[in-house]
Amino acid sequence: MFDHLSSLPADPILGLLAAYRADENPRKIDLGVGVYKDEAGHTPVLQAVKEAETRLLRSEETKAYVGPAGTAGFNAAMQELVLGAGHPALVGNRVRSAQTPGGCGALRVLAEFANRAKEHATIWVSDPTWANHVPLLGNAGLQIKSYPYYDRATSSLKFDAMVETLKQVGEGELVLFHACCHNPCGADLSREQWQVLAEMAQKQGFTPFIDMAYQGFGDSLDADAYGLRLMAESVPEMLVAASCSKNFGLYRERVGMAMAIYRDADSADRGQSQLLNVVRGNYSMPPNHGGAIVEAILTDAGLRANWEAELTEMRERINSLRSGLVESLEKAGAVGDFHFIQQQKGMFSFLGITPEQVEKLQQDYSIYMVDSSRISIAGLSQNNMEYFCASVAEVLES
Repeated sequence: MFDHLSSLPADPILGLLAAYRADENPRKIDLGVGVYKDEAGHTPVLQAVKEAETRLLRSEETKAYVGPAGTAGFNAAMQELVLGAGHPALVGNRVRSAQTPGGCGALRVLAEFANRAKEHATIWVSDPTWANHVPLLGNAGLQIKSYPYYDRATSSLKFDAMVETLKQVGEGELVLFHACCHNPCGADLSREQWQVLAEMAQKQGFTPFIDMAYQGFGDSLDADAYGLRLMAESVPEMLVAASCSKNFGLYRERVGMAMAIYRDADSADRGQSQLLNVVRGNYSMPPNHGGAIVEAILTDAGLRANWEAELTEMRERINSLRSGLVESLEKAGAVGDFHFIQQQKGMFSFLGITPEQVEKLQQDYSIYMVDSSRISIAGLSQNNMEYFCASVAEVLES
């Protein structure tokens, strides 16, 4: 039955990683894979995570299933992290959630859940958006349309065009927003722009679907959730996919949360039964280890303080790299204005060069990035910054 299957091309980022690993140039730089790296190019295990894991291994007494929703402690702690203590939706008992295998698991579970509520509903996603949004949402049955978001020519938001397009979205449709640290462009909505969108959602009746993959990597845990929390105060129903991969450094543990906000508690109970049925028919129930680590950190004052300090250190390093990159490109004489990189947030930015220039950087300088020129800022360091900027300057002049 499998003889007729054809080969598919490798995922662009995974293919890029394979090429990078095979490259023997000692000066090679990987700016493709979206994981945090320290100055040594290593993705560390946070000390708060190590301590929580040590405590867990000492105290754990069973490996029994945790159930389709995960643990109540994890869900309560994550809901409060995302929405903030005392949020009206929490106070009104209108929030339900489930631990998922990463943010990807959350997106897929919520997409299938939305498809149950309205089969083949339309979901609008930003142009550009994270490449995996399309298969995760589309393969669940949702119909995908796009709205303008980022202008590569000016390296800025197309907010007016975004608003004009979203004016046609109505009740029964969903709009996917990036909560913060937009992947792939790094250009985030302002508080005033979030207010405009919240008013549109309230007036038009569309359902916001917010992807929160980088809380704490932009300005702070609370500031990065501003738009999400505002939207949750403005609309009766909303979906949220949250990831613990980046801010807890738990990439391989695959920890996320699928959260839904409902009109009232009764609707929430009915909706949760459907959401958990989706989980049961998909992966049955989530793994526990990573979720137990997150729960331990968020519910212990000492561990949480240590984690927040480490998260601040990661965020400040990325912001420092952004500033340093702009200064180094100027110093290297690179043609163009790159100040937009310093104004953006999170792990990613478009460098703003052509696919041909991206290819030349890879072939001649062993610098790896995807064709769109999206770079992972955390792949830079004080050790490789000068070489990277000099290489970009040479390519831009050739």
